[in-house]
Amino acid sequence: MSVPEAVNNVVAKWMKGRGPDDEIVLGSRIRLARNVTKVPFPAAATEEQLGHVCEIAKSATADNKFNLDYFAMAHIPQLERELLVEKHLVSPQQIQNVHRKAVILRKDELVSIMVNEEDHLRIQSIYPGFQLDSAWEQCDQVDDVISERLEYAFSQGLGYFTACPTNVGTGLRASVMMHLPVLSITKQMQRVIPAVNKLGLAVRGLYGEGTEAVGSIYQVSNQLTLGHSEQEIIAHLETVARRIIEQEKEARQQILTMGKARLEDRTYRALGVLSQARVLSSQEAMQLLSEVWLGVDLGLIKELDAQILKSLVVLTRAAHLQKVGGKTMDTEERDVYRAELVREYIRSALMDIDA
Repeated sequence: MSVPEAVNNVVAKWMKGRGPDDEIVLGSRIRLARNVTKVPFPAAATEEQLGHVCEIAKSATADNKFNLDYFAMAHIPQLERELLVEKHLVSPQQIQNVHRKAVILRKDELVSIMVNEEDHLRIQSIYPGFQLDSAWEQCDQVDDVISERLEYAFSQGLGYFTACPTNVGTGLRASVMMHLPVLSITKQMQRVIPAVNKLGLAVRGLYGEGTEAVGSIYQVSNQLTLGHSEQEIIAHLETVARRIIEQEKEARQQILTMGKARLEDRTYRALGVLSQARVLSSQEAMQLLSEVWLGVDLGLIKELDAQILKSLVVLTRAAHLQKVGGKTMDTEERDVYRAELVREYIRSALMDIDA
């Protein structure tokens, strides 16, 4: 399989798409936590109750205009489950203890629903670039269809009941995934993160809560859902995210003005390592790809396209590597194959430009 074929067959469609401010914003996600009335939360439910939730979730999402397909997690091979996590379609927790769990996916993967994770249903929509409003509109439409067929646990005074108290109210978690290399290089993220926290938002790593910001990729999301409408929560996140985007753009221009030669050297050195390395760990690959991606975005590296770097950020993850390679690999095998894949991908891209 050639590299372009690998991308088309493995990488999530939202990751390949284009959107506003996508030189900085990888994706925008809306997630709604919902629970079925008179059924205990998954952590306290019996096997029979969890099975009941799976059945009614399957029924509620069948034969609708969203083209949703139901998959029992226990029937999905382990590697495919890990791919779903790397595509941000399910959480890492959803692929643990998979009995009586499910995922419901739209064919284009812009919509996914986790069944029996922390809540009975976690409905999400994820769009490329800075498109929180589009993600909200899509997620809200799916939620409306399901709510016509299921009775949610809901109170007029408190809103939607959820397993985690911080989600009570709207049950909405909005997030923006951003690539912020210059704010990271210049250590400004050490100031940005506490400032954002004071505004009621959280800054997390690539896979959300409890994960590191590898490759200068951060997720910014709301922390509380009670006392504000969905539109207010989204508008607040948009305002703060827009300011972070502007700060990253300003920092990029400043570093170009004051240290262009050193930055150019740094990005080309990263490209040199990626072009020649025989062993690459996941973390090293992410960091180097981030720096080359920055060089491309700033016009310092003209031989590559930014989409190439975005694709490699995805393809170099463990499950994607094994899917493309067609076999299970241990850590050392993955590190060798990761370097090989990156070299081949960059070589193919450079040949396409020369042609």
